[in-house]
Amino acid sequence: MELEQQMADAIDAGITVLTSYGLSVVGAILIFIIGWVIAEWVSGSIRRAAQKSERIDTTLGSFFASIARYSVLTFTLIAVLSRFGVETTSFVALLGALGLALGLALQGTLGHIASGVMLIIFRPFKIGDFVDTAGVAGTVKSISLFTTELATGDNIQVIVPNGAVWGSMIKNFSGNATRRVDLVMGIGYGSSIDHAIKTMGDIIGADDRIHGDPAPFFAVGELADSSVNILVRVWVNAPDHWGVKCDLTKQFKEAFDKAGIDIPFPQTVVHHANAQE
Repeated sequence: MELEQQMADAIDAGITVLTSYGLSVVGAILIFIIGWVIAEWVSGSIRRAAQKSERIDTTLGSFFASIARYSVLTFTLIAVLSRFGVETTSFVALLGALGLALGLALQGTLGHIASGVMLIIFRPFKIGDFVDTAGVAGTVKSISLFTTELATGDNIQVIVPNGAVWGSMIKNFSGNATRRVDLVMGIGYGSSIDHAIKTMGDIIGADDRIHGDPAPFFAVGELADSSVNILVRVWVNAPDHWGVKCDLTKQFKEAFDKAGIDIPFPQTVVHHANAQE
């Protein structure tokens, strides 16, 4: 009889619990399922919108999608706890304090994230551009929320924190479609300036990579100690800059040699005050 009484008491206790908390448990489960579905829907919507937009980087879209997802799940957890009578005010205050502590502890890291977001939004450069920033010059290989990866001219991998990139001057050599090639060619004082300019003009006119508009520019820039320096400026497509500059330098030298145009070496004339005749 005693065992039967204990079983009856247990059944009564179970019925009491189900009666008291059954609806709360069912409601909490429904809230959790609905919150989970909403979190996934919001996250997916943001991700898809970022993929369709040309102004929003995929990395930034994933970052915002994750923030939205966890934000919805956090509110869902608070709603579930409130169904069981848990005082959520203290819980929210605890989350706020935890967030503040993490923010202070990760201040530098969060600064790099903020800089990464600014780089992705404003796009001062893109992957494949050749840039000079934070004391490093190289081709951009990747842009993440924390760092920017560059490959130098000799193919050394350089990882630069985004805070350093965003906080420094950025030179983007690939930012414009065209670039100007500047050369200084020195000729001897006994050589004809007009002949030298015509010789260089013929070479430039035969190079299809050089633009006719703006037209090539020639001018006497300086009467130096040993030479007359002629300024040469031409416009090319940005990828052709270094190839054209190196080719013109070589071709000018060879053409000057054939035309008898002197390219003088630096010279110093010394006069002796007490020289005897």
